[in-house]
Amino acid sequence: MKTSTAPAPTEADPGSAPGPSFLRRLIETPEVGVVAACVVVFVALAVDKSTFAGAVNLQGMGFDLAQYGLIAIGESLVILTGGIDLSVGALLGTSVILMSWFNVRAGLPPILAILVTLVISGAVGLLHGLAVTRLKMAPFVVTLVTYTVAQGVTLAITSGTSITGIGGLFGDVGQTYVAQIPLPLILFAVVAIAAWFFLERTYAGRQVYAVGGNPEAARLAGIRGDRRVVSMYVTSSLLSAFAGMMVLGRMGVGSASGVGVGWELSAIAAAVIGGVSLVGGQGRILGIVAGTILLELINNGLTTLQINPNYTNIVLGCVLGLAITADRLRARSVAKRR
Repeated sequence: MKTSTAPAPTEADPGSAPGPSFLRRLIETPEVGVVAACVVVFVALAVDKSTFAGAVNLQGMGFDLAQYGLIAIGESLVILTGGIDLSVGALLGTSVILMSWFNVRAGLPPILAILVTLVISGAVGLLHGLAVTRLKMAPFVVTLVTYTVAQGVTLAITSGTSITGIGGLFGDVGQTYVAQIPLPLILFAVVAIAAWFFLERTYAGRQVYAVGGNPEAARLAGIRGDRRVVSMYVTSSLLSAFAGMMVLGRMGVGSASGVGVGWELSAIAAAVIGGVSLVGGQGRILGIVAGTILLELINNGLTTLQINPNYTNIVLGCVLGLAITADRLRARSVAKRR
């Protein structure tokens, strides 16, 4: 009697548990909403306009996604520490001009022009991190200064004119396809995977979350929070310059006319839409990538539907407002559960 009845419950429990628990985990995954939104928006636009899902349009979206995605990842790494970087767009534009100037005016080979610009951008990020950690300056103020200075430097170098005659290496990076996939999109995927591995699979990545979530607790746990904060600002600046290299290769000239202007807002929007908390300590790369894709789908979709470009910023602004509201409601809900 015992041998016939006892095993039944133990066999039934494991067999019935995986279904509901898996579904529950899927529903509770923070990124499921934005991923679902990407699918819905893509299908809706593809049905309405057949050209939207065409190879040419998708490839163009791939180039745009790589540019915006790189600065979105850099921005998100800073936000995870509880900071903000308003300079990513302006620094991207300045990097475009610096690479052009070093290559054309200073006569440096393209690879050396890229390396020098990366060093300068990394130094800017280092200054951001030190100002925030050592001088205790507000990240908003520090990066706003860089935002203003970077735009001034761009205009001072070019006097408002474009720099032409850049080396072919830039075009090779910015306009090449690998099996019909834009090379910049592949490079973005590599950076995204590296960022995912760092945050999800390394001790230093977990420290970034700890510093952003509760700096005092992280300090008491022996985590060198200042080092993590500085490294994230440096990474953000380097990714801005890296994205600038792709933009320069795609344009073929060093243009000072609006390149990177306002891109920091798209980067912040992609991060928040993807589930990154503006107070730090919460967010994942999957959500950041999905948030960037959603913004690109909306932006490209408005163009494909031939909607007045003047309304694009209105729509993106409303999306950002909804994302920030959702972030605040999510934070309030978490606080109540605690």
